[in-house]
Amino acid sequence: MDRDWKEIEQAKSAALDVLLYNVEGPFDGLPRTAAWGYPEPYTRDLMISILGVAVSENEQLVTAMEKTLNTLSKNQSLRGNIPSLVHDPDNRGASDTTPLFLLAVGIFRELTGKKDFLDDAVQKALTWMEYQSPSDDFLVAQQPTSDWRDEQWVLGYGLYVNTVTYSYLKIMGFTERAAGLQNAMEHFTITTPTNPSHLHEGMQLKHKPYYALWSYKIYNSERFDLLGNSLAVLSGLASEKRAEEIVKWIENYCDIMIHNNDLALKLAPNFFPFILPEDKDWIPRYEQYNLPGDYHNGGIWPFITALHIAALVRAGKTELAKEKLFLLTDLIKKSRNKDLEYGFNEWYKAQDGEPMGQDWQTWSASLYLYAVACVETNTTPFFIF
Repeated sequence: MDRDWKEIEQAKSAALDVLLYNVEGPFDGLPRTAAWGYPEPYTRDLMISILGVAVSENEQLVTAMEKTLNTLSKNQSLRGNIPSLVHDPDNRGASDTTPLFLLAVGIFRELTGKKDFLDDAVQKALTWMEYQSPSDDFLVAQQPTSDWRDEQWVLGYGLYVNTVTYSYLKIMGFTERAAGLQNAMEHFTITTPTNPSHLHEGMQLKHKPYYALWSYKIYNSERFDLLGNSLAVLSGLASEKRAEEIVKWIENYCDIMIHNNDLALKLAPNFFPFILPEDKDWIPRYEQYNLPGDYHNGGIWPFITALHIAALVRAGKTELAKEKLFLLTDLIKKSRNKDLEYGFNEWYKAQDGEPMGQDWQTWSASLYLYAVACVETNTTPFFIF
């Protein structure tokens, strides 16, 4: 690929401008989730964004992240749950905020050397997570629409939440429990209508290289979750062989979608194959909020693309990662506000690549910085376990 790295440097500078613009919002001076559309400090967005903040080494951003983590610890529930809005202790019910908080604290500790940072809150959060396993072992369960996909059903043991859990266990040094979770996920999903032997369900699929979107008892979904599978590769949960197969499968399936006019560019949607109205997992509400190729039902999300690029670096696919980074750089220039040189939009429609969400989204800008750092250094900072 013959493109000028100056394009990346310019986009890096623009991403940092977005984060500095968003660093202080109207809610207790906490960071904004997006410059104009989401002034609120959404926990999951800001916790994931620590990856870009950390590699930026920008003192103002690191200080704001410390304030955000401290505020979350003060708004933690009695039993250890982390709220969905940083400033609102009553806004609870998310399945991913507590594991993301633990991951972010682990990264912050490594970044700053503050090894006991928020230890009391961490211990409470760890206890909360212990109680999220119905089988009382390793796999973490969730309710529908409780993770980042608030318009999509993920039932029981969701891939994404369990990969975040694996990641915080690794970075915090809970290697034995991490190995137990990894082993549990490597069990196959149950494919028979009954389970007379009472086998433990897992997240491995018998005829596909990637992990199930979710699995619970005899039920599961074999649709592809780019975020969950990217985190599985990035964290090392997936073996090198499995990572290689996942990477190859994504590229092949995206070629098929491009051929079928379901995908406009060679950046994978967050989720595919899309759920169609005639499918059994279609929900009527999707007609309004989650059409095929839109939002959680197959939109292209820059923060997820960035983690996919990081996963490619982890899998040793450096040239492919660089190619995707330049494609992502082209994409994040697009905005709904045509006066912006860089949109860093929330998400883009799969079929035409047009921006559909909010411009200057914090996690879009932050994870772009992380993807650049991975490609530039050929390492995956904070995921070198």
